[in-house]
Amino acid sequence: MLARLHRAGELTAVWVPDPAHEAMRDLVRAREAACEDLRRARQRLGGFLLRHGRIYMGRSRWTKAHRAWLGRQRFDHCAQQIVFQDYLETINDAAGRHGRLLGEIETLLPSWTLAPVVDAFQLMRGVALIAAVTAVAEVGDFTRFHSPQQLMAYLGLVSSENSTGRKVRRGAITKAGNTRVRRVLVEGAWSCRLPARIAEKDAERWNAAPKAVREIAWKAQVRLCARYRRLVAKGKHKNVVTVAIAREMAGFLWAIAQQVQPASTTTPPKTA
Repeated sequence: MLARLHRAGELTAVWVPDPAHEAMRDLVRAREAACEDLRRARQRLGGFLLRHGRIYMGRSRWTKAHRAWLGRQRFDHCAQQIVFQDYLETINDAAGRHGRLLGEIETLLPSWTLAPVVDAFQLMRGVALIAAVTAVAEVGDFTRFHSPQQLMAYLGLVSSENSTGRKVRRGAITKAGNTRVRRVLVEGAWSCRLPARIAEKDAERWNAAPKAVREIAWKAQVRLCARYRRLVAKGKHKNVVTVAIAREMAGFLWAIAQQVQPASTTTPPKTA
């Protein structure tokens, strides 16, 4: 049966990740889990302080000033002080775990065969290290998609459809496929609300990239920043605009991946 289906062209090829890719994907997911644990720990502390009327009046939380304010908090009952200190220790432990996993990603990334793709993706506006390595670790081989539309559909960024007869009804995005990549693209799409430019900190990476990749990244930045302003001017909700920008970002990432070749297999660095 399989031979007949293969001869008829009815079988769909799938991409199977190698052990090194699965290991990097596990590491990326572990960092994401640590980030989620840190966020929840901070929310618990914030709820505890709010119940006791301790409200921070500064501009932003979890800065040096905010931590100094936390260090000055005292509670009359010893049990409440114990709970407060326990919440702080949980946050510190979660932050340390997140930092260690992030450092491991940065250490092991150069030995990964898909490291050139990760570096190329970081030329895109709104795609930093974590977003780039998450996209590559979750999707894997971008060239297995024959068109950017297939990648957009794989990530659940295309509109759903409920059509009958001559009526065509478009709905919200399908939200099918990989949620992690869709989330980092939507988060990165918010940066397109600013004018297109090359940041000074990215100049060295930009100059070292191949010309074809630079042209795609700059074209994407100019187009997406202008499209964001145009859609907002039409009265579209900013969340809808951001998802539309994220969908096009996926297409430009697909185009960049067609220009970058994975590195040869190398031996991963030894850890103590």
